[in-house]
Amino acid sequence: MRIPILHRPRKRFGQNFLEDRAVVQQMVDAISPTPDERLVEIGPGMGALTAPLLERIAHLDVIEIDRDLVQELRLRYPADRLTVHDVDALEFDFAKFGSELRIVGNLPYNISTPLLFHLTDSAARVRDAHFMLQREVVQRMSAQAGSSAYGRLSVMLQYRWQIDPLFDVSPTAFRPAPKVWSSVVRMIPHRVLPYVARDERLFAEVVMRAFGQRRKTLRNTLREKLAASDFTKLEIDPAARGESLGVQDFVRIANLLAKG
Repeated sequence: MRIPILHRPRKRFGQNFLEDRAVVQQMVDAISPTPDERLVEIGPGMGALTAPLLERIAHLDVIEIDRDLVQELRLRYPADRLTVHDVDALEFDFAKFGSELRIVGNLPYNISTPLLFHLTDSAARVRDAHFMLQREVVQRMSAQAGSSAYGRLSVMLQYRWQIDPLFDVSPTAFRPAPKVWSSVVRMIPHRVLPYVARDERLFAEVVMRAFGQRRKTLRNTLREKLAASDFTKLEIDPAARGESLGVQDFVRIANLLAKG
């Protein structure tokens, strides 16, 4: 059974509205919200997830950039049940909500990667996050070292989060139907980081350099950072490529550099 949607999707916002009730129910069950929890929904659209979430919780915050949808949501729900933040999620300060925050959403494909990086800045305040994303993005998020999908996104997110793909969703569940499959993923921040980078900016720079030119070896991509003796000390093959290193290896490189 499909959810009636009256709003015309806008390409500039990357809108693909979820309208399959069975998929909505599956996602809400995966989130499993309880009445007093603080939930924030990114990109509520016409409220496919919003309505069933409000059946289970006392209050919901939503972030919506489309002003027509903002108006519709404010007319449909009382302010004491739904707070609509009329703002770009990429510019939103999630820290304002405090701690133990639960974040959900059907994220627009065109901003999903930068939004995931933006949310990672607030990971310490988040209890968990459940997102509908392009399946290829979820595969990259959860990929392990050595696989073709493994890259900068994999390393940077896995440093901070536990990534659990839950289920795939057909393009027919949306209007308009995208050209690709989607997946729902659960992200839980590490309460204690498995590997701690002394300088996280330096860690991020090392990862970016290592994957900046995927076909080049670490000897080339990190030549401005590591000498031959450093590779020996780290017991890392300079002829290897970035995709062969695990998160812990990138942390070890960054920590060696942080020592000066």
